[in-house]
Amino acid sequence: MNEKERTHISKFLSLVLRHQPESIGLTLDEGGWAYVNDLLQKIKYKNVLIDHAMLKEVVATNNKKRFAFNEDETKIRASQGHSIEVELGYNPSIPPAILYHGTAEKNLPFIREQGLLKQNRQHVHLSADKETALKVGRRHGKPIVLEVMAATMCDEGYAFFISANQVWLTNHVPADYIHFDNPQM
Repeated sequence: MNEKERTHISKFLSLVLRHQPESIGLTLDEGGWAYVNDLLQKIKYKNVLIDHAMLKEVVATNNKKRFAFNEDETKIRASQGHSIEVELGYNPSIPPAILYHGTAEKNLPFIREQGLLKQNRQHVHLSADKETALKVGRRHGKPIVLEVMAATMCDEGYAFFISANQVWLTNHVPADYIHFDNPQM
């Protein structure tokens, strides 16, 4: 399978495992898990031809580790990024002192006023490194990287979680915890 095919399958999996499982008649459990055989069967009806080996390859090679299998590979789910309600079962974790959020420069006025909101997702996504945040920001326009004072937030009662693919998650980042003085571009 070439890179273009893997990307196409990954985008399709993101759609059905994070946002619209009903688009193929798929049911996710409360933890966001779908049975692999059910997924593969329902995908066939949408003329997307994926077998178990191809699915394993997409999960193994996805550079963002967006998907995970359970231990016996009978179930699959998205690691984070859901716009539908699922309980991922992540335990609260102590974040590093600073986390990073990549966005577009055009979003700064809103962020200065409202902070970082989860929008249509279950959590605000933060990165442990600037490079990852910069890549995320590029997807939305002229990129900037904001520093989030995560340890201070945690000390003041805000919960943080870390996903299976090492994305830091929280419910909201108030503007008071964001350094706006010198956003990285």
